[in-house]
Amino acid sequence: PSVFLCRLTGNEPLTILPLTSEMEEAAVKAHYKVCDRLKLEKKQRRMCRRDPGVAETLMEAISMSALECQYQFRFERWNCTLEGRYRASLLKRGFKETAFLYAISSAGLTHAMAKACSAGRMERCTCDEAPDLENREAWQWGGCGDNLKYSNKFVKEFLGRKPNKDLRARVDFHNNLVGMKVIKAGVETTCKCHGVSGSCTVRTCWRQLSPFHEIGKQLKQKYETSLKVGSTTNEATGEGDISPPKKSIPGHSDQIPRTTDLVYIDDSPSFCLMSRYSPGTSGRKCYKDKNCDSICCGRGHNTQSRVVTRPCQCQVRWCCYVECKQCTQREEVYTCKD
Repeated sequence: PSVFLCRLTGNEPLTILPLTSEMEEAAVKAHYKVCDRLKLEKKQRRMCRRDPGVAETLMEAISMSALECQYQFRFERWNCTLEGRYRASLLKRGFKETAFLYAISSAGLTHAMAKACSAGRMERCTCDEAPDLENREAWQWGGCGDNLKYSNKFVKEFLGRKPNKDLRARVDFHNNLVGMKVIKAGVETTCKCHGVSGSCTVRTCWRQLSPFHEIGKQLKQKYETSLKVGSTTNEATGEGDISPPKKSIPGHSDQIPRTTDLVYIDDSPSFCLMSRYSPGTSGRKCYKDKNCDSICCGRGHNTQSRVVTRPCQCQVRWCCYVECKQCTQREEVYTCKD
């Protein structure tokens, strides 16, 4: 249920102080309404309701993750089409596209929550104020770091505990964790010096997450190298483990998946023709000599010529506008045949 539940509407409640008791009550009702609209599980809805900042952060995470998915797959046959029925059908199967969706959505929530804490939008968390740095006396903690510690704790609780038996549930859980690990690996400590004449008598440091665009890029690379898995039972604990498939599959590795690998259980459809998983690639725009052959699935492409007018030869004028000429040019547009 955490995967791209909806998009931002622009009507989310903002708490403005000071509030009268009537306004406060209305704000709480509006906040509860957003939580209910997200179609969360019972525990998730309770977590959403307990802090007014959570609903807004959830919606921001959903929107951010969906946009990043669409950007990363813009040149592919599956271009992260997530309209209602396509999304529901994809989430019922264990494709590698589904693996990416789980990882990007948990990464999005982790990222958005850490940022919401440092921006002061949450009641239960603030900046990251507990550095794990050597020589702590020499470093003065300052600025306002992104609170990954609180964010990780929240997201783990929100997504639930590790399932024991069902392979699909274990795979989804594993891919959720991959998204969170990519966020953690991208944390950087940024420092600034303070002192007379540029000396560094005091250093102010804070932790920052990588831009989400960078996270999307890394998860796309993990999607490309994702591993197909099956299920085995750990004899010592009796719990199920994720393992390579029992039968060796041509083109698939037999390596045991690491905790940082995306994993899947079902081979993906081609996404060439309309199906329950995607609208297909008929009429899709493609780029000649780049991806038309792949996207159009061998059906060929149509070429249309059109005249477009764009701003050109732009100059910045003091003060404070940009002056452009309008240039007209002919360009060719390529679309996949039916």
